Amino acid sequence: MWTPDIAQWPSLAPVLQQFDNTCIDDVRTAVCTAVTALREDAAGGMRPVVPGQTVAITAGSRGIDRIAEVTAALVEACRRMGLEPFIVPSMGSHGGATAEGQVRVLASLGITEESVGAPIRSSMQVVRLGETADGIPVFMDALAMQADHIVIANRVKSHTKFKAPIESGLFKMACIGLGKHEGAALYHKLAIRHGFAHVIRAAGRVALAKSPILFGLGLVENAFGKLHTVRAMAPQTLEAEEEALLTLSKSLAPGLPFHDIDLLIVDAIGKNISGTGMDVNVTGRNRDILGDFTSTPRVSRIFVRDLTPESEGNALGIGFADFTTDRLVNAMDYAKTVTNALTGISPEKAAIPIHYPSDRQALQAALHSLGDWQPETVRIVRIANTLRLEQLYASPALLAAQENASAPALRQTAPARPITFMQDGNLPPFGS
Repeated sequence: MWTPDIAQWPSLAPVLQQFDNTCIDDVRTAVCTAVTALREDAAGGMRPVVPGQTVAITAGSRGIDRIAEVTAALVEACRRMGLEPFIVPSMGSHGGATAEGQVRVLASLGITEESVGAPIRSSMQVVRLGETADGIPVFMDALAMQADHIVIANRVKSHTKFKAPIESGLFKMACIGLGKHEGAALYHKLAIRHGFAHVIRAAGRVALAKSPILFGLGLVENAFGKLHTVRAMAPQTLEAEEEALLTLSKSLAPGLPFHDIDLLIVDAIGKNISGTGMDVNVTGRNRDILGDFTSTPRVSRIFVRDLTPESEGNALGIGFADFTTDRLVNAMDYAKTVTNALTGISPEKAAIPIHYPSDRQALQAALHSLGDWQPETVRIVRIANTLRLEQLYASPALLAAQENASAPALRQTAPARPITFMQDGNLPPFGS
């Protein structure tokens, strides 16, 4: 396959972004304390419990910081109330939309029966709870509905399809996560007509009203992907409290410190990184039937190198890239990726871009596609993934740009050096 020659490779310099690194050290204590405080708050509104009753605890597919510890702590907190907990995979159509696949996804996140101290009960069967005022059916995991109580836990953060006071979090877990494949597919379909913000809020309200939800546990991470806040919320106050947590999450979220990028190199995409493989709030690239809601950064070309092992072949988000590698395409479980893409009404996110045997060839093509580029002025950024942005590489043209005059938290840690490759033609490991 033809690739253009590069006479002089551009240079990149290592850069650190300085973010608020406040985080929770003792996850177990933080979770148990939050749950105990809610239970002891007479005005908190937690439903009464009877010793011996069962409680279903949700577990999603996202790579949340220390999520196995969080889940184990929830198991402990529920047992302290005299309840008998079990775990229900709550991830819509992920894991190939099979009960066994969803258990494997949990295991890849460190959530097993042994690690959390409770049985995992997985099924794709749902029951219909009712419908919203405008006729949207609401479904919930059948095994969860057999329990006396349900605890929903999830990270609260920006969504990759829309902007609203409630985006990705507990409401989404209550209707899409617990709605399994049937619910997730329906809600994504109806979102084209009604909008995601309306569907998630309306369906979430029905789920809260018509299921035995005991409380919700909202998690917020800092810019380093470490747990910053843990908050237990009663169903009656969950809607308002989730809105407040989303505001906090957005204030802590990392981003790229550049507005105009010629080439973005992303070392890895994956479902444990973002629901869309790479976070569109970071890349600025949407490719969605609902339209584009991000305006910055403006990225001309994206090259994606690899797929995380935790994704188990689900390469959703590969379609955001202009160039990739043969190894990523070979690591792709096509059926699993397409299932996820069609469930989300996003076939473009499973589209396979131009791919090459090595990073060198892919970068040669990517740079050529920029047109009349020059090594001294081309604007390149390399990141590990869209979740870890404290360390990155940037070309001198970006670092010298006037736009960074207002970014004092950006620090170059070593001189810029030309891009080099290993013997196999691939880039050295990130950070080496």
